[in-house]
Amino acid sequence: MSVQFNFQNRVIAVTGAASGIGLETARLLASSGATLSLADVQKEALDSVVAELTGLGAQVVGHIVDVSQAQQVDEWISQTVATFGKLDGAANLAGVIGKDINKHTTAELSEDDWAFVTGVNLTGVMHCMRAQINAMKDDGSIVNTSSVAGSMGFPKNASYTAAKHGVIGLTRTAAKEVGIRGIRVNAVSPGLIDTPMQAKSVAMRGADRDWTFAIKRMGKPAEVAQLVAWLLSDSTGYISGTVQSIDGGWAC
Repeated sequence: MSVQFNFQNRVIAVTGAASGIGLETARLLASSGATLSLADVQKEALDSVVAELTGLGAQVVGHIVDVSQAQQVDEWISQTVATFGKLDGAANLAGVIGKDINKHTTAELSEDDWAFVTGVNLTGVMHCMRAQINAMKDDGSIVNTSSVAGSMGFPKNASYTAAKHGVIGLTRTAAKEVGIRGIRVNAVSPGLIDTPMQAKSVAMRGADRDWTFAIKRMGKPAEVAQLVAWLLSDSTGYISGTVQSIDGGWAC
């Protein structure tokens, strides 16, 4: 059963909003009354999401943003505040996988793969957090995306694994810095979720692996969206600096 949220009069910024977890989070937040500033690099897909949510009565704007580029992030958040007058929350859900994933060991890792993956998945989160913290109202909330790969080692997955470990460090550090303002910073740690990026990963390695889960299925993007929304909501007013696993019992 889905939890019902109330985000009336809340302005929330979401990255990675054109597909997967970001898309389902945007849908859930919009249906719960949030005003949304959505960011993604996929223009056509993002335009479709904005049209969908606007058609349902939500107040939504979309921005083409490459989170690895600090200026683009700064301009996006600045425009968000200029448009809506404030920023109450943020969900940093943009993420990528590299060409080397599941193929090359650390010893074989290319500079380009490392730069691309860490540029989006780690540096991009820092760019977003920095801009959001400087713009956010007191008592706001930020949710970042780590991964089960943020707490475990994964062979032939060095760039992604290192970046997701780094997101946890950023999350915990920022939580201790901004708590005095009542701003909460948490991370979600998804396992195997049925998203386009996961399908791409499977296609690149040729076949899915024989993963061991307590719950014998992939997670749904909408399930992760529920967790993100919960962390953004007033229900978690005393929760900060945490990493919330949603992996079907993978890393337990």
